Amino acid sequence: MKSGNMQDFFKGKTILVTGATGFLAKVFIEKILRIQPEIHKLYLLLRASNSDLAAHRLQTEVFEIDLFRVLRAKLGKDFNYFISKKVVAVAGDVAIENFGIKDENLKNEIFEEIDILVHSAATTNFNERFDISMGVNTKGALHALNFAKNCQKLKVFVHISTAYVCGDANYEDGIVREKAFDMDQSLKGSSKLNIHNEMNLLEKKIAELQAMNADENTTKFALKDYGIERANLHGRPNTYVFTKAMGEMLLVHHKDNVPLTIIRPTMVTSTIKDPFPGWIEGQRTVDSMICAYGKGKLPCFLGHPKTVLDIMPADLIINCVVAAIVINSKQAPKNFIYNVSSSLRNPLKISDVHNISHQYFKKNPCINKNGKPIVISKGIALKSLAAFNIYTEIQYVLPLKALNLVNKMSCHSYQDVYDDNFKKIRIVKQLAKLYKSYVFFKALFDDTNTENLRRATKCYNMENERLKFDPSSINWNDYMMNTHIPGLVKYTMK
Repeated sequence: MKSGNMQDFFKGKTILVTGATGFLAKVFIEKILRIQPEIHKLYLLLRASNSDLAAHRLQTEVFEIDLFRVLRAKLGKDFNYFISKKVVAVAGDVAIENFGIKDENLKNEIFEEIDILVHSAATTNFNERFDISMGVNTKGALHALNFAKNCQKLKVFVHISTAYVCGDANYEDGIVREKAFDMDQSLKGSSKLNIHNEMNLLEKKIAELQAMNADENTTKFALKDYGIERANLHGRPNTYVFTKAMGEMLLVHHKDNVPLTIIRPTMVTSTIKDPFPGWIEGQRTVDSMICAYGKGKLPCFLGHPKTVLDIMPADLIINCVVAAIVINSKQAPKNFIYNVSSSLRNPLKISDVHNISHQYFKKNPCINKNGKPIVISKGIALKSLAAFNIYTEIQYVLPLKALNLVNKMSCHSYQDVYDDNFKKIRIVKQLAKLYKSYVFFKALFDDTNTENLRRATKCYNMENERLKFDPSSINWNDYMMNTHIPGLVKYTMK
C-alpha cells in the first residue's frame, strides 16, 4: 500500500451519504469536509418531498449545529459558499426503490459520479413501529445495495450497522465474532426466520388493523408491540436490532460484486477529540440512565456491577469508517465486517459508570425547576431483574398503595407526592425495559478485523490527521468525567 496521508485519497472523490441528518452521518460529513476540502462533491440524501425542503433541513439540522463550529471558524465568511459548492441536498426516502429520487437527471448524475456510498440511514428507536423500522432498516438496506449496483465508478459501499445485531444468543466462549449471518438465520432454534414471510405477515397485520378501523394511536402501539413480539421470537431484544440484522442478511446474500463493508459500532457516545471533545446529539442507551440519575429520577443503576458496557466515541467510529473506505477501495476484503468496540481491549464496567456519574453530579449538581441543586445519593446497583422488581415494589409501589389508602381516609391532598412517585416508577421501568439486554449483556465483542484494519493504516501518516480508532488509548475515567458527561449536560440535559 502506497504511503501518504489518508485524506489524499478523498481528493476529487464524490460520495453519497444516506441518512444525512443522523448522528454518525453528521460526524462523517464534518470530518470529510474538514480533512479534505478538495473533495469533488458530497450528495447528501435526507427524507424530504422536494429539493428545497431537503436543502432547508440540511442547513438547519446539519450545517448550523455546533458540530461544524471548527470548520465554520476555519473558513469564516466563505463557509456557506464552500458548502454550496461541495454539497448537494438530495430529497428522497431509503424505504423506496432508488431512494424515491424523483429527479431523473439528478439520479443519473449520481449513478455516473459517485465513488463511495455510505449507507447510514436508520431508525434507531428500539421500539419503533415495525412497519417503519422494516421499511428503513431492512428494505432500506436492500434499496441502498440495488442503488449501488447502478453506480458505474463505485469503489466502496459502506453499511453502518450495529454490533448488537448479535441479539440474545448464548455465545459459548463469550465472544461475538465479526461474521455475517446466513440468510434467514434465527437465533432461536425453535423458530424459523423468513424475511419475506416477515414482510408478508406485517402487511397482513396492517390489513387487520385497517379492517378494524383502528385509529392512528391504536395502530401505532399495535405495530410497536408486534415488532417486539417478532424480534423476541427470533432471539433479538428489540425491533431495532431485529430489522438491522435482517438488513445485513439481505446485503450479504444479494451483494454480488458490490465491494461491501459493514461497520458494527457498539454503544455510540460523544466525540473524544474531533472536531472537539464532548459533542453529542440525543441520549443513547447508557446515557439515558446517566441523565436520569443526574436529575435525581433514577436512584439506582440497573445491571450487574461487573458487566462490561461496550461504548465507543463517535469520532473514533467515523475514523474507522474513513480507514475502511481507504484500505478497502483497492479490493473488497474477504473479512468485510468490523466490530468497532472497546470491551475486549479496554473494558468499562457498569460499576465504573455508576461511580463516575455519582462523582460528577456530586461535584456538578443539576439545577431543579426552583433553581436549587439536585442532591443525589450514591444509590444502589441492582444485579438482576428480580432484584429490580423487588426494589421498585418496595421503593415505589407499596408507598403509592399506602398513599391511596390515606387519600381515601383523609381529606388531605397527597397528589404531588403521588405524581412524583408515579413518574419515577414510569421512568425506571421504561429504562429497564429498553436497556435490560445491554446492561446484562455478558459477551465481549471480538475486533480482530478492526485491529487488522488499524495495522493496515500504519503506512499512512496518521499523526497529524487525528484518524486513530484504537479503544485501548481511551482513559475512561478522564473521558467520562471531563468529556462525555459534560457533553451530555451541555447538549442533551436542557
